[in-house]
Amino acid sequence: MNPSLPLPKYHQIYLVLREQLMEGSFRDGLPGEFSLMNQFGVARVTVRKALSQLVDEGLILREPGRGTRPILNTKAGSRDNAKDGSQVQDVKHAQLSGLLENLVSMGLNTSVKVLSVQTLTPPEDVRSNLQLSDDELVQKAIRTRSTQDGPLSYITTWVPAHIAKNFGKRELQKKPILLLLEESGVKVARAEQTITAKLADAVVAKHLDVQVGSALLGVKRLIFDQFDRPLQWLNGLYRPDRYEYQMQLSRVGSINAKVWVSKELSARFH
Repeated sequence: MNPSLPLPKYHQIYLVLREQLMEGSFRDGLPGEFSLMNQFGVARVTVRKALSQLVDEGLILREPGRGTRPILNTKAGSRDNAKDGSQVQDVKHAQLSGLLENLVSMGLNTSVKVLSVQTLTPPEDVRSNLQLSDDELVQKAIRTRSTQDGPLSYITTWVPAHIAKNFGKRELQKKPILLLLEESGVKVARAEQTITAKLADAVVAKHLDVQVGSALLGVKRLIFDQFDRPLQWLNGLYRPDRYEYQMQLSRVGSINAKVWVSKELSARFH
């Protein structure tokens, strides 16, 4: 746990578990109390208090002899509901000029470690974002990137299996995935991206050399080809002390209705 945070340990655990639940984790049930005690390095009473808070919010259900399971709608479900008009339309994603070139540049100027590559049936949120049919598979790859100062990011990517068939762990170790996509015969055209704050769980904390519960920069990015077909869905977690985004804004419109629009976005890492 992070002793520098002005939060009780149970609340730090609650925040991490709540975030994972919102991401659609634990579909088969949450880890047991002893597993969570070992993961977070805390006493049983602390774990139980965190779980109790999740129960009070209606996020999990605890049943004796059957374990603990999630009972909330995942982000994928919320996204689907928004499509049928039952919720307010999602915030529009900015198309970020210069982003793709910047991502390739970062890939060429950092070192990468491929943790795993596998072909599998995608979870529902990935299937929805990539617009895949029920029988289509994806390549899921997990990688870390580092600079000379240490680990920078923890990246999970999903690519339709028929596109990723020409590259695997060895190729991902050598080249940025955007270059590999274009070498596979597709043309990367644009990206939609959201940026938010995230908390490090035990797995990510270990790979990024931070404490569990540390604040991270969370990036979700959907890459499209020239025909506006999704090519790649990415979830990235970045250390904010080593990575930052810079956006240039311009004022447009009439004098009575001027608005800010993004002109360019760049990423800086150190």
